[in-house]
Amino acid sequence: MTLAPRFALLTSAAILSASAVSANELRDYALDFFKPLPSTVPAVADNPITAEKIDLGKALFFDPRLSASGVFSCYSCHNLTTGGDDNMETSVGHGWQKGPRNSPTVLNAVFNEAQFWDGRAADLKAQAKGPIQAGVEMANTPENVVATLSSMGQYVEWFEESFPDEAEPVTFDNMAKAIEAFEATLLTPAPFDSWLNGDDNALSTEELAGLELFMDKGCVACHAGVNVGGEGYYPFGLIEKPGSDILPEGDRGRFAVTETVDDEYVFRAGPLRNIALTAPYFHSGKVWDLKVAVQIMAESQLGEELTEDEAGQIVAFLGSLTGTLPEITTPVLPAETATTPRPTAEVVPN
Repeated sequence: MTLAPRFALLTSAAILSASAVSANELRDYALDFFKPLPSTVPAVADNPITAEKIDLGKALFFDPRLSASGVFSCYSCHNLTTGGDDNMETSVGHGWQKGPRNSPTVLNAVFNEAQFWDGRAADLKAQAKGPIQAGVEMANTPENVVATLSSMGQYVEWFEESFPDEAEPVTFDNMAKAIEAFEATLLTPAPFDSWLNGDDNALSTEELAGLELFMDKGCVACHAGVNVGGEGYYPFGLIEKPGSDILPEGDRGRFAVTETVDDEYVFRAGPLRNIALTAPYFHSGKVWDLKVAVQIMAESQLGEELTEDEAGQIVAFLGSLTGTLPEITTPVLPAETATTPRPTAEVVPN
């Protein structure tokens, strides 16, 4: 989706705002831009999802032995009890190094068109490989990961059950596929989904007013679809570039992936589901207050100066995107053996 729909929105939105509209009219209008979460786990490309693969992926997601130090797991930066991220400006990784960007939520991430702020990973299995090999995150190698998993008989058995048609199922690629299968289950149906599906009582008057403003002001031009974002790449500072305290000059966004000048300070639109739980905000993690973040986006992207009441109503709508996490029990992980590679705290250059 491009930014052009913002201008097409204004006439229809003005009509809607001019008088009290029925819930059905507002819902029909909203369904032009949003879709409720599906009731089942979505399929992912080139990776049939099975119960065995999900269970294996859950174990791998929680296992810190995928990191060189044996300290950091996927769960370290994607805490499922705090919104699917780590609630830090930028994450801390191997050797207590600080990463360059804020950790995005893993919840509902299967619906993003690409992963990471710059979209450098096409899907969740590609994303799963990145942090494991990043020197500032888990600082491991594919070879060491395979050696670690192969050293534990229970893991070997789980891989065989998850990938029954493969002669050598314990591979780095299959590790990533299993993690993707588990992450695809991390869906959080929210009051907004109930409202989209026809429940008139699911949203409050203030939340509905915020939804109207969200569409009227043009926020929906970048934040739409199932994940209310996560689709498309946009310049941060389309109308007015934020200061370096919010938009660090050294992070040039998608330019690092494409090396195209037009992609300087361009980032994937952030998905907004569970946004009330995932402070701090933006790729820099510099803004801790959601209302302030909304005001910054309105000024920087739309050239709009929201009133306090308007910003508050949009924040109320965003609160309706906070969903219910599926019940997840912490897995019991296989025990190390004499052949399991030992942890190391050595920091190597990236």
